[in-house]
Amino acid sequence: MQNWKLTLTYDGTDYYGWQIQPGLPTIQGELQAAIKRVLSSEWGELPLPQGSGRTDAGVHALGQVASFEIAAPIPPENLQRALNRTLPPAIRVLETRIVPAAFHARHSAAAKTYEYRIFRGELCSPFLAPWVHHCRWDLDFETLHDAANAVIGEHDFLSLAASDPDRTLRSEEDLDSPTRSSIRTIFSSEWTESPGDILTYRVRGNGFLHHMVRNLVGTMLEISRGQFPAGSMPAILEARSRSAAGPTAPAKGLFLHSVEYPDDSQL
Repeated sequence: MQNWKLTLTYDGTDYYGWQIQPGLPTIQGELQAAIKRVLSSEWGELPLPQGSGRTDAGVHALGQVASFEIAAPIPPENLQRALNRTLPPAIRVLETRIVPAAFHARHSAAAKTYEYRIFRGELCSPFLAPWVHHCRWDLDFETLHDAANAVIGEHDFLSLAASDPDRTLRSEEDLDSPTRSSIRTIFSSEWTESPGDILTYRVRGNGFLHHMVRNLVGTMLEISRGQFPAGSMPAILEARSRSAAGPTAPAKGLFLHSVEYPDDSQL
């Protein structure tokens, strides 16, 4: 058996997230079906690819990572080409690599970066709308940057976790994790303005609670437009209550940007 690492990009608009769900289109389900079509006729293999995180319905990925084991002796470039021929156009395999047996897409991850995109213009093109949150509010950018800086470091992010009691302390990475801590470390958190009226939030951390990035964005936007006092992010974190924070930003603006692994150059 050989252990494989795949790097994927996908448009999550028409999918019910990463994880397989009966009767619903998902990224994991499509990838497993593609692997079956490529390999099962000769090898009879049907591995379940494990993702670095279970992105929600409507969330996209620029660099999702999946891992699985197969016995078929297929060159990496051939597997990549074959999978891309049979996968739906919304899902592409960017890279395929054979990696050490100990590698696991989720358990081996050391850091992740998420990106959230907001369109600030008056008229959002239909060719852009599926991948941005159209927000026309007047925003105070100094306040927005201060709120982003306030979450850098190790904090208890319970106020910014999903409000669903069954998911509150579960992570975006592993909804079945026995770990019940809501403490996470954020390495960087920043807003940038780009041409074309695009405002982008990028956050890098060692892990993220379910809905944490979307709740961060929703809360920071509320602070920036004056619905919460300026400088209130530390108090929101200290409250450890979802009701203390702002709304959940729409899924369509969120992208899993990249996943980092220790000694990734050696994988």
